[in-house]
Amino acid sequence: MTFGITDEVRGRLFGVAYRLLGSAHDAEDAAGEGVLRWQQLSDENRARVREPLAWLTRVVSRICLDQLKSARAKREQYQGVWLPEPVLESGRAYEDSMAVDPADRVTMDDSVSFAFMVALERLSPAERVSFILHDVFGVPFADVAEAVGVSAAACRQSAVSARKNLRRQRRFDVATDQRDTVVAAFLDACRGGDLAALIRVLHPEAVAVADGGGAVRAALKPIVGNEAVARYLIRSLQLQEKKAVDTPTYAIRSVNGRSGIVVEVDGHLVGTVDISIADGTVTGVYLQVNPDKLRP
Repeated sequence: MTFGITDEVRGRLFGVAYRLLGSAHDAEDAAGEGVLRWQQLSDENRARVREPLAWLTRVVSRICLDQLKSARAKREQYQGVWLPEPVLESGRAYEDSMAVDPADRVTMDDSVSFAFMVALERLSPAERVSFILHDVFGVPFADVAEAVGVSAAACRQSAVSARKNLRRQRRFDVATDQRDTVVAAFLDACRGGDLAALIRVLHPEAVAVADGGGAVRAALKPIVGNEAVARYLIRSLQLQEKKAVDTPTYAIRSVNGRSGIVVEVDGHLVGTVDISIADGTVTGVYLQVNPDKLRP
């Protein structure tokens, strides 16, 4: 059977790389480099590869692993809070094309939420690669070991360690229709400047974080507590509207494969909001306003 580099294959590789790197542009580069290496193989060598998709996944994962090792130092020096680049259109990169069942495993949608990807930053590169490949994409530990460059047993232990660290992260999210309702209520309260309504939508221990990258004014530390978060959000929106020549527009759109909020001024993207939800209330607000991460 002839193996072709289809949109589904590219989506799969991008999905792996994005979850590992947190950067859409870097993920595209890593996936493209993996495809290029496949195309540069001789026909004879390609014929020897029994599972081309698994081969490509390992290659892209190794490329990402090298980048993760250098990225840790850069993110420690990052000005303010680091958040991933948003992906505004869902597609094959988010499809659960490989069924994974155990309760410990996260869903594909959870694994691209801002809250979850921020939590992944606390893992070592080996833990992150082992966890994402095995628990999210269902890759056997024997194949994970080839990507990480250690034994399968070591990869299994890395995944166990990653799960322990990630269990501290609150499980967020609700069914899609419920999520849409909560997101809409959140946006209405923000746009209307209704402090009391916004406090009601927020969980008492809600957290808001913003990534301005030093280029845009944003809180340098997380804001904690529903009242503090509500006041911060309303004040930020009011400041945005005052300094904007054109009135900002707010729309509920797909942000990382699920409903979020997109902010535009004169047709230009100036911010995205990803929201974590539990028990019908907003537990986390993740504002990406760094212009370097909002390029088309």
